Amino acid sequence: MHLRFSPSMRSITISSNNGFIDLMKIKVAACHISYRTLFHTILILAFLLPFVFILTALVTLEGVNKCSSLDCLGRRLGPKLLGRVDDSTRLVRDFYKILKEVNTGEIPADLKLSDSFDQLVSDMKNNNYDAKTFALVLRGMMDKFEKEIKESKFAELMNKHFAASSIPKGIHCLSLRLTDEYSSNAHARRQLPPPELLPLLSDNSYHHFILSTDNILAASVVVTSTVQSSRNPEKIVFHIITDRKTYAGMHSWFALNPVFPAIVEVKGANLDINIRKFASILQARSPKYISLLNHIRIYIPELFPNLEKVVFLDDDVVVQHDLSPLWDIDLKGKVNGAVETCRGEDVWVMSKHFRNYFNFSHPVIAKQLDPEECAWAYGMNIFDLRAWRTTNIRETYHQWLKENLQSNLTMWKLGTLPPALIAFKGHVQPIDPSWHMLGLGYQNNTDVENVKRAAVIHYNGQSKPWMNIGFEHLRPFWTMHVNYSNEFIRNCHILEP
Repeated sequence: MHLRFSPSMRSITISSNNGFIDLMKIKVAACHISYRTLFHTILILAFLLPFVFILTALVTLEGVNKCSSLDCLGRRLGPKLLGRVDDSTRLVRDFYKILKEVNTGEIPADLKLSDSFDQLVSDMKNNNYDAKTFALVLRGMMDKFEKEIKESKFAELMNKHFAASSIPKGIHCLSLRLTDEYSSNAHARRQLPPPELLPLLSDNSYHHFILSTDNILAASVVVTSTVQSSRNPEKIVFHIITDRKTYAGMHSWFALNPVFPAIVEVKGANLDINIRKFASILQARSPKYISLLNHIRIYIPELFPNLEKVVFLDDDVVVQHDLSPLWDIDLKGKVNGAVETCRGEDVWVMSKHFRNYFNFSHPVIAKQLDPEECAWAYGMNIFDLRAWRTTNIRETYHQWLKENLQSNLTMWKLGTLPPALIAFKGHVQPIDPSWHMLGLGYQNNTDVENVKRAAVIHYNGQSKPWMNIGFEHLRPFWTMHVNYSNEFIRNCHILEP
C-alpha cells in the first residue's frame, strides 16, 4: 500500500498492488493556516519558551511570596502555566493563623523559654519544635523581655529621681564654704548693689530679670550667660530671690564675683503667705516642694511693686543670645509671654497639651478644662506686671492648690506648672519658639544644631547639667559658663567640664 499527499495537503491517494483496490482518493478539509502564520507561531514559541524556563528556575531557587512588578508577575505566572503551584502564600497564612491563636491563649507554665535568639535556634533544632510550639516560645520570650525592659526603665527613673532629689556634694560644699565666708569676710557682706545704685532696682528703663533659686552655682551660670550674651549689659538688673538658709552663701558669691557692668540684687524670701501651710504636705510628695521658691513667681507683682515688665528665668537655663528684644514684644494686653509647647519639630518635647498634665478622670478637671488646650512653658517668661495687677491670677492659683489638696493631690501631676496653666488661662500671649528651647534635661536626642540657635536653652527634667546624670553632649553648653578657676569651685571639686 502506498500513500501520496498532494502538494496543497488537501487530498490523500491510496493505491494497492493486490488488484482489489487500485486507487482511492480522499479529500481533506481545507486548511486555513498559512505557512506564514505557522512560521510566526513557531518563531514566537521558540522565543518565549526559554524565558518561561528561566522564570520557573528563578521561582524554584528563590521563592516568591509577594510581588507587584511585571517581572515579578511573570515569575509567579510562569510556574503556574507549567503546572507548578507556589505554596508560600498558604504557609504564611497558616503560620499567621497559629500566631493569632497563640496570642489569645495562655502560655504553659512549664514551657522552657530561650534566653537568646541563638539558643532559640538551637532549641528548635534539638527539640524539633512544631510551628505552634515555636510561636509559644517566641511569645513567651517577648513577654519576658518586655517585662525586663519595663523593670529596667522603672529602676532608671527611680535612680534619677533620687539623684535629682539630692544635693550634689560639690554644690552643697560650695554653699557651706560661701556661707562661712559671709560670716568671716567683710567683702562677702558688702551691700548689693552699692547704695548709689539702689534707685536702679526700680528703674523701668532697665531690663529687669528675676531668678528664684537656692542653687548658687546654677544662679551664677544664669546671670553670667545672660550678661555675656547681652549687647547692653549695663542695662541689666538681676533680682535673685533665695531662701534664708542660702541667702548668706548666695550674697557672698555675687559680692565676691561681681558681673560688672550688670547690677545684682539678692533678696531673702520671708513671706507670710497662705501657700506656706501647703508646704509640709507637698514636701513629702516631691523634692520640687522642698521650699517655696518654686511658687514664688506667683508673687512677683507684690515683691516688685514698682516694676512694670520683667523676664523670669528658671535656674536651669542658659542664655545664648541678647534678650533685650523681649521688652519690645507686644503682649497685646496679656500678662504672660511664653512659648507654646504643643507644636514644634521635637514631637516629644513640643507636644504638650492639658491632657499631659491633668487627670481628666477627675470630675472637676473634666468639667472645667479642655484636654486639647495647648500648654506653655515655664522657665523663660515675659511678665507684664501692670496687666497682672488687674487680674485675680494669684487668688485662682491659691484656690486650685486648695482644691488639689482636698482631692488628695489627684487632680494633676506634682509641679508648679499645672496650677499655673489654670491660673494664667486666658492671660498668655504666645511668643516665637526660638526664644526658649526645652527638654535638655530629659531629651537625650536633642538636636545640637537647634540648641546652638536657641536664645535660651532649658535643662528642664531630672538630668541637670550639674549632675552626673546630665547628658554629656549637652553639658558643655552649661559648663562653658562655669569659672573652674574660682577658688571655691576648685576646692569643692565641682563637676569638671
